[in-house]
Amino acid sequence: MVHIPDGFIDLPTSAAFAAASTVAVAGAVKGARKQLSEQSAPLAGLTAVFIFAVQMLNFPVAAGTSGHLIGAALAMVLVGPYAATLALVVVLIIQAFLFADGGLTALGLSVFNMAVISVWVSFAVFVVLMKILPKSKTWVVVATFIAALVSVPAAAIGFVIQYAIGANATFSVTTVLNAMVGTHILIGIGEAIITALTVSAVLASRSDLVFGWDKKNSTLEIRT
Repeated sequence: MVHIPDGFIDLPTSAAFAAASTVAVAGAVKGARKQLSEQSAPLAGLTAVFIFAVQMLNFPVAAGTSGHLIGAALAMVLVGPYAATLALVVVLIIQAFLFADGGLTALGLSVFNMAVISVWVSFAVFVVLMKILPKSKTWVVVATFIAALVSVPAAAIGFVIQYAIGANATFSVTTVLNAMVGTHILIGIGEAIITALTVSAVLASRSDLVFGWDKKNSTLEIRT
């Protein structure tokens, strides 16, 4: 997914999405307090570290932006959507402040795309699939694969919407849409494979730690 540089999107749009991201993060903090247990809390930290490592591998996409795997679906399946949102936020903040990976004024834009859209789209897809698929570990992995595949272009579309609202660049929205979605479908395939393999490995060793494999909460409803 993209790390948006400073000045690429105008300040009013950046500020609006920063506000929206702040509201979403506040909700995630509240939800994570109820969702995480003593067992899953350490896994949330390890998941954030893994995502940080994966996201440091950047490559150019188009229009002055860079792309990388997101890890949203992986975090969502392992520790739930609330904790996944917080894990992505921590990773993005560290990258922006310590590694200049994405602009500081655009941080709210990136958080909204990767920590909000990508996480919650993957969660919605996963929930729908687990309602219709057989309840087995194999099908959890299949649902994870599809959720991860969808989550990446979903975040890319979020960026295109932001670009359409407040771009300072001269590239047409159509050009950016084609470049971003086309490229991120390919990235999504790679992310889906990595996510499915990782979740499969965790399910095989410690399935009790996987949020997406909770027989007591098979409908995966958000606990409030």
